[in-house]
Amino acid sequence: MKDEYDLVILGWGAAAFSAAIKASEITSNQASIAMIGTRMGGTCVNAGCVPSKYLIGAAAEVYAKRHSFYPGVTPLTSQFDFEALMASLGETVEWERKTKYEDVIRNYGNVELVKGIASFEGRGAVSVISERGKQTINGHDVIIATGSSPKIPEVSGLREAGFLTSEDVWDLKEVPSSLAVIGDGPIAAELGQAFERLGSEVVVLMKHPWLVPRAEPELGMALTEALRSEGVKFEPSARVRAVKKTRNGKLVEFSAGEGEEKRAEVDEVLVAVGRSPNLPFGLEKAGVAYSDRGIKVDASMRTTSPRVYAAGDVVDQPLMLETLAAKEGAMIAENVYDHAGKELDLRAVPWSVFSDPQLASVGYKEAEYPGKAVSRLLPLESVPRARIMRRREGMFKLVVDAETDKVVGVHALTPIATEVIVEGVYALKYGLTVSDIVDATHVFPTLSEGIKLAAQSFTRDIEKMSCCVERRRSSNSSKVQASGGRCELLNRVSLPQGHDFLSGQRNREDWHRPFWTAAKLRFSIC
Repeated sequence: MKDEYDLVILGWGAAAFSAAIKASEITSNQASIAMIGTRMGGTCVNAGCVPSKYLIGAAAEVYAKRHSFYPGVTPLTSQFDFEALMASLGETVEWERKTKYEDVIRNYGNVELVKGIASFEGRGAVSVISERGKQTINGHDVIIATGSSPKIPEVSGLREAGFLTSEDVWDLKEVPSSLAVIGDGPIAAELGQAFERLGSEVVVLMKHPWLVPRAEPELGMALTEALRSEGVKFEPSARVRAVKKTRNGKLVEFSAGEGEEKRAEVDEVLVAVGRSPNLPFGLEKAGVAYSDRGIKVDASMRTTSPRVYAAGDVVDQPLMLETLAAKEGAMIAENVYDHAGKELDLRAVPWSVFSDPQLASVGYKEAEYPGKAVSRLLPLESVPRARIMRRREGMFKLVVDAETDKVVGVHALTPIATEVIVEGVYALKYGLTVSDIVDATHVFPTLSEGIKLAAQSFTRDIEKMSCCVERRRSSNSSKVQASGGRCELLNRVSLPQGHDFLSGQRNREDWHRPFWTAAKLRFSIC
């Protein structure tokens, strides 16, 4: 390890690697770069994206064999070896870490990997504690990309009783017979459903009335109902008081609803209340402002210290995503070495939940838009491809600027929503209008056609259109309408006033029953 580097990067994850690689490419491998970290690949490959999607995929296959949406197709008895499954999950993680991180960085001889813990001694001075001892190095520029860790709530007895997080749940050797999930975000939804499909009796203790409170309320409610229909139990507005270790597992004491005191006896407890930034020591010495939410940066990812930048989960920003971290790391390198002057637009960054149905979102929620917005909510049952698949649990929502007709938010709850949402990304990135989406020919029948149908519902009644013709927007409509079209249908199929959505029961196999009759929305969706 040298004393001076052009660029010092704290971290070994997506943001760090993208910054190092982009800086190397721009400078033709002339920039001397030190990367200091302890876990190759960071959260995504080791404990996030890769293992979670592997487990979710396996659970979906088990579920699909035991259930059928089609008459005449007999479900099968599905058996599986959980220990073998988790061993293969570990092998996949190792392979991805090796091929996408370890092998890749070997192509850049100007990058030196240093295994150790870094802290700041000054604005460009970084102290590194490694197996070689302690050494202070200096970087002309420094990037903080130290990631995040699971947030652990202060609950009486929790640490003594023991618990799982998204970091160590992958070490399980057998499926818990029962599981209490504390949290209501993406991790709680994904892993809660996955373990229920693998045989656990799952109860989710939610702080909010429905899952994924970051999402549009209609989508969060419907996702909660979809998981409930599979057997996941929910305790909305829950406050966990204590966790106690028992002879056979754990006892979770909590209040729910209007404050009713309850208990849940479970085999395991999974804590999924979010993540906290891994803030390195000495930020004050470097002149870097921060809070418990993360490091403060401007739109170019520069901190309050002129030559110190931050990227990824350690940043004070609303999203913690691997793709966002990688984009930020590369952007910093472009700004530093190519003087690109790029700035980040978080509104064009999509995020998703890999549940079933999947939830994906980009842009503004209707209530958050600073201007005047109008919206349309299209039930998934209005999309021909969904009816062919016999899937009705979901919807599309488009949020549009009432003055310009530009699309400012796209939200989807549907199978493969994570694949479909990219159309929304393009719409926001390039300022597309409702007309632009309607005029673009979509493949029939596809789920992505739901975005076009939602766009058309601003100006016409989609029930009066053939499913096999090009649906162009009416030429006499110059502005989106504030109400009408498919929204009228949604109002007609709602349950009687006062129905409690969260306690509603629905048989997943009862395909002919409209999904919306099981999901009463207690506010206008038009």
